[in-house]
Amino acid sequence: MLAPSPRALSDSELTTIMAACRPLNPADRDAFLHSVAAALGGLPQLGDGAVSRVCRDIQSRYWQPPELDGRPHVGGIGR
Repeated sequence: MLAPSPRALSDSELTTIMAACRPLNPADRDAFLHSVAAALGGLPQLGDGAVSRVCRDIQSRYWQPPELDGRPHVGGIGR
């Protein structure tokens, strides 16, 4: 069985994917990118909207809220 050929992405599509990757834990980014690539490979047609939807759906699987240190937050600088 032949592997699917790579899909060409536009600059804006790549920017969308990388922006969706940025808030993820660095340890999860590779798996996120592989999942996005697999999902995009199964689409009949690409475009900015399709890439955004795929990223949104897959990002929700990998995003973890930041751990808080338990200290109360004080707004402003040096208060």
